[in-house]
Formats: sequence, structure tokens, C-alpha cells
Amino acid sequence: MKTNNIVRAAAVAVCVASLSSCHIYKKFDMPTDTQLTSDYVQAKENGIDSTSLGNLLWQEVFTDPQLYALIQRALDANTDLQNAKLNVDIANAQLNGARLSYLPSLSLAATGSRSYNQHSGWTEWSYNIPVQASWEVDIFGKILNSKRRAKAALMQTKAYHQAVRSQIIGAVANCYYSIAMIEKQLEISRKTSVYWKETVEIMKNFKQAGRVNETAVVQSTANYYSILASITDLEVSLHQANNSMALLLNVSTPDWTIPADAVLTLPVEMSDGVKMSQLAARPDVQAAEQSVAVAYYATNQARSAFYPGLTISATGGFTNQLGTIISNPATWFTNLAGSLTAPLFARGQLISNLKAAKAQQAQAMNNFQHTLLSAGTEVSEALVLYTKSNEKQQLINQQVVNMEKAVEYTQELLALDGTSTYLEVITAQQSLLQAQLSQAACRNTMARAGISLYQSLGGGR
Repeated sequence: MKTNNIVRAAAVAVCVASLSSCHIYKKFDMPTDTQLTSDYVQAKENGIDSTSLGNLLWQEVFTDPQLYALIQRALDANTDLQNAKLNVDIANAQLNGARLSYLPSLSLAATGSRSYNQHSGWTEWSYNIPVQASWEVDIFGKILNSKRRAKAALMQTKAYHQAVRSQIIGAVANCYYSIAMIEKQLEISRKTSVYWKETVEIMKNFKQAGRVNETAVVQSTANYYSILASITDLEVSLHQANNSMALLLNVSTPDWTIPADAVLTLPVEMSDGVKMSQLAARPDVQAAEQSVAVAYYATNQARSAFYPGLTISATGGFTNQLGTIISNPATWFTNLAGSLTAPLFARGQLISNLKAAKAQQAQAMNNFQHTLLSAGTEVSEALVLYTKSNEKQQLINQQVVNMEKAVEYTQELLALDGTSTYLEVITAQQSLLQAQLSQAACRNTMARAGISLYQSLGGGR
């Protein structure tokens, strides 16, 4: 007996040692074997700055009342976001199923029968009403890793939901400021067309007075029609932009009027450089991290498949059949059994599954690192674009001021003493128009850069 106990203890020790080496019970921790992942883990341990741009609620960033209302409508009605929410529900259901795997399964399989003999006629009814219970004892972590894998998949799905939400908010905001830009360009072009039409009449009067020739009239008239043609292009672009907004809001007919002077101003000052803590808040980075966790637990499941499975089953019920004898009244019966199933030879399938799981885990880690690097690039590019767009806006504003003076001066000189030619007037008018259109476009570029920066920092909560 003592020898048997020693053998049993040794077997348990060997089993425990092998389990420890395989880390079957260990929770997932992001490896810190590279500088990139080490910095990421450190940033998560330090916590996330709630005052940074990416962690602000979208209501704190997009304070324009009309834009606020449009974003809320999109979040309430967008089909992609609704599907993302349903994916979270699916993952929740799968996690609940994995948690319930620890409980025993119960089943009822009632049977009843009787037979007919031509000599003795019908026999008595025999019936069997058993309740069967089966419980898999999770000694080697199969159910544990399945549950943890389902939980990681749920966290991944929530991160994807956050990413979809962020994309919808950003898409509505981008569309909003694009419509505002087109409205502004239309406003500028229509006002300019009125001025250029007046220029045509002025040139006609100057021709009659002998101060200019027919070329000046023809050139100014062509200039006028060119802006009318550009207005039609802007009207088409406006129609397309409004349709894009309608699609985001899941409506068929636009029912909004967006002001031409809409401007986005970020609520916080942005500093140079990209912090790892900012990247850690991004939903795509978090989803990629959970993808590594899912692959890690899948590898653990593949390892645990090499170990035996212990199942305890019990059957109890009510029957009147005792072997070949039918007894009335019926009696209760119970049965308890245990089974240990260990894989011996599976034609290499278990080894293949483990190798595949390890390869998929390595792929997930590669994808995570690539996502983290791409996130840093996106934030850096958005930050530079926002900063430079702000600088460019100031320069274009000065350009517009000077071009307005140039138009005024050339017109006055032409009208007073003819020291300015009609070509100088038309050139100054065209340059002013281009500067004003560029001013509106730069304002939109700056807004889009601010939206991209907010998104790239994980914004959209």
C-alpha cells in the first residue's frame, strides 16, 4: 500500500511539473521581449490620461449643436454600428456558454414499451424514466482556457465595436465639414460671379469710351462664364456630399442645412511627439492585443488535448424492468461511474493542431506589433497635418487680404488713369477667387486633420 502511495504521488508530481512547463493554467500576459511590447505594457501599467484628446467624449470635441445632433442620429440609426452591437451580444452569449461548461449536464430519456406474442398476447408495459448527469472535471484546463478564450474574444469584439463607433463619428464629422466647405466655396463663387458680371458691363462701357478694345470685353465675358461653369460642379459635389451624409444617417432624403462658416477647434492643445499611452487607448490596438490573447488560449487548449479527460456520470430514475422481469410497482435505481480518457495515438492530429496554434499565435503577435507601429504612424501624420494646416491657414488668410487689395487697386487704376490693364484686373480677380477657395479648402483640411487626430488617438467614446 505504501509503495502504491509513493507511485501515485510521483505520478502526480510529474503531471504537475509537466503542466507548469506548459503554462496551461497561466493567464495571458503580453510578452515584453521587445522594446515595443515592453513600452506598451509599461504604458498600460501607468494608466491612461483621461484628459488627453483621444479619451475625451465625442460630445466634448464636436460641440457644434447641429453636428452634435447629426452624430447622435447616425449612432442611433447606422446599420454597421447596430451589427457591431449584435456581435458584442453574440460574444457575450458565447462567454456565458463557456462559463456554464463547468456545470454538469442533465438529460431525461424516458422510454416505454410492450410487445405482442401470438400465444400469450400483449405483455405488460415496461418503462424506464432515467435522469442522466455528466460532469467533466477540468483537471487539465480545457474548460478554463475555453472560457478565457471566449472572454478575450468578447473584449476583442467590444474593441471592434468601439472602432466602428469611432469611424461613424469621424465619417459624420468629415462629411459635415466637407459640406460646409462646399457651401462656403459656393457662396464665394456666387458672389464672385456677381462681381465678374459687373466687370463685363464695366468693360463694355470702357470699350464704348474707347479705353479698351473688344478683347477686354470678350476676355471678361469668358471669365464670367468660367465661374458659372465651376458653380455647377460645386452644386454636384454638394449633392453627392449630402447623399453621403444621408447614407451615414440611414435616411433617404437630406433634411439639414449646414452653415458655410462651420469651423472645428480642438478643445485641447496638442504637443509634439506620440506617447505610447495614447496608442494604448486605440480600439484597434486593444483588439489586436485581445487577438493575441485568443490565440494564446487556443494554444493552451491544443496543449491540454494531450492530457486525459476525466468525466463523472450518474444515472438515477424510476423503472419497472429488472433485467427480463417486469415488476410492479416500479422501483428507484441509481448508478455512478467515472471514466478517464487519454489520447494514445491520433495519427499526429494533436501535434499538428499544436503546431498550427503556435503559428497562429505568432501571427497574432506580428499583427499586434504591426498595428501598434501603424497606429504611431497615423497619429504622427495626423498631428503634423493638423499643425501645418493651422500654419497654412494663417498664411492663406494673409494672401486673401492682399489679393483683395490687389483687385481693388487694379480696378481703381484702370478706372482712373488707365495705368492698369484689363488683363491685370482679370488676373487679380482670378487670383483672389483661387485664394478664397483655397482658404475654404484649407479650413476643411484642418478640420479633417483634427478629426483624424482624434480618431487616431482612440477617440469616439
